[in-house]
Amino acid sequence: MPFLSFFFTIILSLLSLSVSQSPPPRGTLINCGSTAPSIVGGRQWLPDAGFISRGTSKNLTIPVLSPILSTVRSFPLKNNLHRKSCYVVPVFRGAKYMIRTTYFYGGINGNSAPPVFDQIVDGTFWSVVNTTEDYANGMASYYEGVFLAQGKTMSLCIGANSYTDSDPFISGLEFVILGGSLYNSTDFNRYGLSLVARHSFGYNGSIIRYPDDPFDRFWEPFGKKDTTISKNKKTSISGIWNLPPLKVFETELTRSQSGPLELRWPLASLRHSMYYIAVYFADDRNSSAGPSRGFNVSINGITYYKNFSLTQAGAAVFATQWPLGGLTTVTLTTPPGSSFAPLINAGEIFEVMVLGGLTLTRDVIALEKLKRSLQNPPLDWNGDPCMPRQYSWSGITCSEGRRIRVITLNLTSMGLSGSVSPSIARLTALTDIWLGNNNLSGSIPELGSLKMLQTLHLENNQFTGEIPSSLESIKNLRELFLQNNNLTGPIPNSLTGKPGLYLRTSPGNHLSSPAPS
Repeated sequence: MPFLSFFFTIILSLLSLSVSQSPPPRGTLINCGSTAPSIVGGRQWLPDAGFISRGTSKNLTIPVLSPILSTVRSFPLKNNLHRKSCYVVPVFRGAKYMIRTTYFYGGINGNSAPPVFDQIVDGTFWSVVNTTEDYANGMASYYEGVFLAQGKTMSLCIGANSYTDSDPFISGLEFVILGGSLYNSTDFNRYGLSLVARHSFGYNGSIIRYPDDPFDRFWEPFGKKDTTISKNKKTSISGIWNLPPLKVFETELTRSQSGPLELRWPLASLRHSMYYIAVYFADDRNSSAGPSRGFNVSINGITYYKNFSLTQAGAAVFATQWPLGGLTTVTLTTPPGSSFAPLINAGEIFEVMVLGGLTLTRDVIALEKLKRSLQNPPLDWNGDPCMPRQYSWSGITCSEGRRIRVITLNLTSMGLSGSVSPSIARLTALTDIWLGNNNLSGSIPELGSLKMLQTLHLENNQFTGEIPSSLESIKNLRELFLQNNNLTGPIPNSLTGKPGLYLRTSPGNHLSSPAPS
């Protein structure tokens, strides 16, 4: 089942921040479709040409309230169903990143409604991007997730699915390094987090973000007339590992008297899945004023935390994986005899995503070197080669199981030119290579390390030099097609006499007969 992220709206003007003296979050901000760097809200946004090799930059022709929304990168739909276009961003291996994507359609495809498409992080399908409702209301949309950098780069990919009806696009992309304590109960080697809701309760102002939040997370307002008491409280919160900004503790949802506080949150219906939930509280009373405020926290009638005792220092309760589906109700209940009403300041909820896996690193490196040796590699050769499986690279077939290897390479008749990098010999799980009917040149690499290779088709190219002697050592080789190249030298004796090998070397080469044995 695909992991569908719920989306939330951004009022366009909220994308512009006042400049602050506090240091900005560390990371990379990409203004998609832009051709020049810019400063927005005191932070530098980079043009995207250095991070992606395909797609078209487009300028919106309608007014926007932030320069980040004035351009998009658009990706052609034609002949690209289940082909991904990927931004590849340098990262610090082992660091935890908040990835945020922003979309504002602006009518760039000529259709009245924006396209619906997929977004992918590394080898994991993240979510369907559907901005239709937001765009109808004149708003941008954003998606946010938390993922671990497992290498020196991370990729964010856009892909056309079966119901994409026009060119996919993207407006902005952010990779922000998170502090080590944030969401640290999650095993990020196995899971990612996809934001469903993040709210400041009892608050009715603009989205709280940087500089109030040092990681520029978006805390949306969530007011409720019958339960809201908003205060400009001075807080001294400490020790909450997710580091919510102090500003979210200046307001709260509570009751005017003791009794249960019931809250429908989030407002959208959840699909049945596992969720990470964290809710934040801080008492507004001085610790010397008497007994601490206490209550029970339940979700959909199931106890989430019992006998929760609240102080001015603030506290959070969380669940790393909590099963939810449909509408969700949070209830805060005071114990019998308590004169204090329960309260809640803020909350976050993420869907827990099982990571889709990654292609074995040595295979990725080998394919990247092969890509660089080709003058016109397939356009979708970016991001993870094998994952997600519905978006594997053109011409690539991969193994099943946890250790994901490349097992076939079929680039027949793809109009390729350039040479074949010797790195292809590092793809040691290959059983079949088809490179025929292209315009490849140079020598045939030594392939003796490909012990599982059964088929090697190099016909109808411009290869020169001799037939590599290393082919003799591949015991499983059953088909070797070399005709119509510019090969010279002798045909190895062991190939002409190899039982079960279908060997074709003519016409089109300048080979001599095997030397007498």
